[in-house]
Amino acid sequence: MNLPAPDPQSLIYQDDKLYVCLASFPLTPGHTVIVWNNSVADLHLLTRSDYEYLMDMVNSVRTAMLGALAVEKVYLMYMDEVNQVHWHLVPRYNVKGINALAHEPSILSDYSPKESIQSHLKQLMNLGK
Repeated sequence: MNLPAPDPQSLIYQDDKLYVCLASFPLTPGHTVIVWNNSVADLHLLTRSDYEYLMDMVNSVRTAMLGALAVEKVYLMYMDEVNQVHWHLVPRYNVKGINALAHEPSILSDYSPKESIQSHLKQLMNLGK
């Protein structure tokens, strides 16, 4: 099962392997998801090179979010309830521990974090070349 295509307004990055976008139902402002394009039910089913590519992108997006959102922590959550490889990156603002995830998600209406995350990510990716 492939997840639906991201809302173009929320799209931060996309290539032939994955896309990065703001979450449709964010827990906190800037909550971002990284979704593997091809239908893959679990991480262990990815090839080693695909897994490394995905995890490098998770690390880059996390680093971009730290700078863009001026937060000290970004929680990484892998959940496979939809049988499609994807990561949730949830910025932690002023609440620590599991309580940071106790927010009630609502439909995305604030796209403002997108440009800053996107800008930081582009800088990181250009440094890696």
